[in-house]
Amino acid sequence: MPFVDINSLNVVERLPGWFGRYFQSANMTFAHYDFKRGSSIHEHFHAQEEVYEVIEGELEMTVEGEPGIVRPGVAAIVPSNARHSVKALSDGRAIIVDYPVRREFSS
Repeated sequence: MPFVDINSLNVVERLPGWFGRYFQSANMTFAHYDFKRGSSIHEHFHAQEEVYEVIEGELEMTVEGEPGIVRPGVAAIVPSNARHSVKALSDGRAIIVDYPVRREFSS
């Protein structure tokens, strides 16, 4: 299927304050999130490389101990197996892409 209607996908509250819609290509997982100010993603790591692109709002991220602010125009690249955590500084929206596919995020 070459086209995905993201608005037709089910919304899943993956973590408190993180509302996602998920789809996959043959090699990547895409998550479109709406996030709430103050919500967070605990420090964790996984085998997949991950890219955060914020469309609206701001996220404070720490990747392997290095803090940074991700907002429109600033992306975060999380290498494979890198420890990372996220805190929402505002309400907003983000697209997160993982390579290779994360099977636990299947729709």
